[in-house]
Amino acid sequence: MTFTVADGTTLAGWLYRPDTAGPWPAITMAHGFGATRDHGLDDYGRAFQAAGFAVLAHDHRGFGTSGGQPRQDIDPWTQIEDWRTAITFLETIEGIDVDRIGIWGTSYSGGHAIVLGATDPRIHAVVAQVPTIDGYASGLRRVPPYAVADLEAAFLEDQRGQFHGKPPVTKKFVDPDPTVPAAYHSQDTIDFFTQPVPEGTWSNEVTMQSIRRARTYEPGRFITRIAPTPLLMIVASDDTIAPTDLALQAYEHALQPKSLHLISGGHYAPYRDQFIESSVMATQWFTRHLTPQSGRQ
Repeated sequence: MTFTVADGTTLAGWLYRPDTAGPWPAITMAHGFGATRDHGLDDYGRAFQAAGFAVLAHDHRGFGTSGGQPRQDIDPWTQIEDWRTAITFLETIEGIDVDRIGIWGTSYSGGHAIVLGATDPRIHAVVAQVPTIDGYASGLRRVPPYAVADLEAAFLEDQRGQFHGKPPVTKKFVDPDPTVPAAYHSQDTIDFFTQPVPEGTWSNEVTMQSIRRARTYEPGRFITRIAPTPLLMIVASDDTIAPTDLALQAYEHALQPKSLHLISGGHYAPYRDQFIESSVMATQWFTRHLTPQSGRQ
């Protein structure tokens, strides 16, 4: 299915409907930085569907089968505004209980879920899995100090080039060779992003301006504003992509009602060897806060 956002861009997604009669509580989902919905979202969508939730999982603009130019370009604030439209679209679907909508985000979209949970009153429960908290602090760890000046110069050169009509500069998203300019070199990231996905839906590149924006994106600043909407954070114990300590510090600032679940492993553990644990915890949270049997707490 598809829907259209304000500027005419068409976004594509999957809609999961439960077998039971509606109205259904619903969950809206999206993928993380540089990924598509084919990178693990189907498993979560089906798990939530089996628990009685309608689920909308969409591709961000410029990724997967969604429209939008330039391709492989990530603007977190544009993605957030598009996601608001996805929620509006979800409200129009027959059988959806518009008063029982939750949001699930992972990695970069986990940061988006924090922002939307804090700023969109239609959201009644939040699950932020291995969420981006502070792009600036993460960037200080990812890029050594001696390389920052050259990176900033590359950002500016690309920006000036686009002003004069040149196409956006891209770099590889993953590469095992540390001497090759790429966003990520770690083997777990390479394995995750190069998993089999439908042909033509993912490209191993990202725009330079995506990386620049990521280094200034700090969704953790919104975490105190989520309450009284219930927040579950699922954090990986050895996460270096969305650093564990930054997530734990952010959780301490969140107000009640909130819950923290720590999963053993790195950033991609929730999608893989810890999938059952991460999906069960999210399902239980949504069930607790979005189903009439338990009532909102």
